[in-house]
Amino acid sequence: MPDQYQNFVLARVQLFGRWLRRGVEAIGAMSLFFIEMVMVTATPPWKLRSILYRISFIGFQSLIVIMLTGIFTGMVLALQGYQALSRFGSDAFLGPLVGLSLIRELGPVIAALMVTGRAGSAIAAEIGVMRTGEQIDAIELMGLNPFRYLVSPCLIASLICMPLLVALFDAIGIFGGYLVGVRMLDVSAGTYFGEMVSYVEMSDILGGMYKAISFGVIITWVSCYKGFNSARTSEGVSKATTEAVVISSVLILVWDYFMTLLLF
Repeated sequence: MPDQYQNFVLARVQLFGRWLRRGVEAIGAMSLFFIEMVMVTATPPWKLRSILYRISFIGFQSLIVIMLTGIFTGMVLALQGYQALSRFGSDAFLGPLVGLSLIRELGPVIAALMVTGRAGSAIAAEIGVMRTGEQIDAIELMGLNPFRYLVSPCLIASLICMPLLVALFDAIGIFGGYLVGVRMLDVSAGTYFGEMVSYVEMSDILGGMYKAISFGVIITWVSCYKGFNSARTSEGVSKATTEAVVISSVLILVWDYFMTLLLF
């Protein structure tokens, strides 16, 4: 009986050790990928045509999703916020509630999650298919750096598009809050916007933009890494795409906590 117990404990320790080793190896591989991604992106030449294509793919093609989620987020936030504030006779502060919540927190996070689901998954799948079709191997055999053609344009496009998408999300969300708060719940329009101007500061806007930029880096980093390291099968591409979305979403929420701790 003691021998069986010792064998059971030893097996569990070995299993935990293998899991821990794989985790450390994955963190190291992702860190090296991130370093190479930043170094290649920071050095010319830059592929302008690829960058413009990625800007269209990540930014322009995400407009409908961002606008829809933005306006309904603002509407729900105003509806819930009004019900809470009216209990204390503070419904005049509905504007600052909607503005600060969107600009500092909900705008960057929800916009990043939407871009992850729409663009990040597609990037991971696209690169994974190229890995399966040995197109990345062909680029390397020609003496070219695949990061220059596949990763760098995505990172530059994300750095450009994410702050713009977040700004659009915030503006549409504030308008959605206006529709509910002013048009439906009879809050004064002057009070809604006047109090918002009084309480929303430039540091709040800049903090939201810093979050947007960092989230863009996370989306590109994880999506490209998973695509580059996907198994050379259709199942492997599917798994890499799913992992890219899940890991990006979790990292966005975790990093959002630390950014909020540092900025606000």
